[in-house]
Amino acid sequence: MNDHSQLLNRTMGIIYPFVILFGIYIVLNGHISPGGGFQGGAVLSSVFIAKYLSQPIMFLDLYRIQTIEKYALLSLLILATLFITLNVYQLFVHSLVYYMVLANIIIGLKVACGMTIIFYRFAFYESR
Repeated sequence: MNDHSQLLNRTMGIIYPFVILFGIYIVLNGHISPGGGFQGGAVLSSVFIAKYLSQPIMFLDLYRIQTIEKYALLSLLILATLFITLNVYQLFVHSLVYYMVLANIIIGLKVACGMTIIFYRFAFYESR
């Protein structure tokens, strides 16, 4: 018998899209308002954490998430290096805004992957 509440499962199923939209909103508006990549990534990782807490089954491939996190870090470093070395901010007026939005998206992806990995590692080590 499943000891988890059906009410919790159905409620979380309804709330997931709104939490994802809120996390994306925080990431995309981080350059003009409080918030940004880290806060939005934390909100996005809460979707995976809540999914595990409502239905404790392994539905994620942690190796794939670690690979995504590594590529996000690499792309963030390349983006920052190119932005500084090519003096893009002096060539285009709005290039700083585009850089900040793109950097927030990459940071949000990296934080969401990282916090999800940390939670799943703790959950699996505690379940032994």
